[in-house]
Amino acid sequence: MNKNTKIVLTLLALGLVLSCKESASKENAAYMEEAATDSTSAFSSSAAVENKNSNRKFVRTADVKFKVKNVAKSTYVIEDATTKFGGFVTYTNLQSNIHSEDRTKVSQDSTLVTTKYKVDNNITIRVPNTKMDTVIKTIAKQIHFLDYRIIKADDVSLQMLSNELAQKRSNSSEKRLENAIDSKGKKLNQVVKAEENLDTKKKQNDASKLQNLSLQDQVNFSTLTLNIYQDESIKQEMVANEKSINAYRPNIGLQIWDSIKTGWFMLEHIISFVVVLWPFALIGFLGFLGYKKFLKK
Repeated sequence: MNKNTKIVLTLLALGLVLSCKESASKENAAYMEEAATDSTSAFSSSAAVENKNSNRKFVRTADVKFKVKNVAKSTYVIEDATTKFGGFVTYTNLQSNIHSEDRTKVSQDSTLVTTKYKVDNNITIRVPNTKMDTVIKTIAKQIHFLDYRIIKADDVSLQMLSNELAQKRSNSSEKRLENAIDSKGKKLNQVVKAEENLDTKKKQNDASKLQNLSLQDQVNFSTLTLNIYQDESIKQEMVANEKSINAYRPNIGLQIWDSIKTGWFMLEHIISFVVVLWPFALIGFLGFLGYKKFLKK
């Protein structure tokens, strides 16, 4: 085999390798794009779409858990998307949970601290019902792995209609009671009882009205509960070692000098104590002289 043939075969082999790498790269990119599309379609749901031609009223909620590449960055994206489409964040709890912490002494003065931790965030957002599917598709771009998604659409049309009818009945009953109190209520006990009944009717009316307002708010704004997390992270940090108390001990010469001073101070205290007792010594001395004189007599 001559030299030219070897060069041609080498170039062909090199071209084949490059072609395989390019093909693998394209397949990988296509796979990543397909995975992202699958995450978006899996996250989305027809239950999240508002049908403008329907007279029914739905309370829509979503409960989703998924993994992201970076919890903090995804949190900012979710919050920005919520605000952008007219919603608001009602709860967010971003935190790091430490799984383990190892300390390795690398020198007399330094220690390597290795911390393994996992970052997650529980977020609750409320978005306009007409924008729920749009917000969901925006959030889906952050998904690295979808654990689960639960979307509910509860029809509350009949419940709201029942509350409205209850309000009308209560209003009618209130008016009749008010007219009866004004025209027929003459005795004090009858008036008091009628007023109590009227107050009860008003409370029932207010309760139905508030319940309808609450349901209407839930219809207008859907609630999304998101649990996002990322892969376990490792942080390594070099920290200074705390000096042992022995490092602050004085040398032997200083200790001997301190002992000499302490002994001298003790001697001073003894001499001072003895001097303080001079009255007793004087009394003893005078007693001794008197005793000797008495014995001589």
